[in-house]
Amino acid sequence: MMTPSQCKMARAGLGWSAADLGAKAGLARETVTRYESGSTIAPSTIKAMRGALEAAGADFLQISDKVGVAVPGAFQQ
Repeated sequence: MMTPSQCKMARAGLGWSAADLGAKAGLARETVTRYESGSTIAPSTIKAMRGALEAAGADFLQISDKVGVAVPGAFQQ
């Protein structure tokens, strides 16, 4: 699964807007922003967003009660 905060972190790390993620996942921008704001959406919709983010290189992490995201090139200068 992917939490709303992980979704937002992954987008930020990839330099994507909500509209970018929506387009890549076949969803409306409003669906992305609703999810990131804490609204409940269908598991299949979350899966589509996560799939688009993972295809771009995002890795979703969970250690105990902590969640995070790793994205490629985050430390390049």
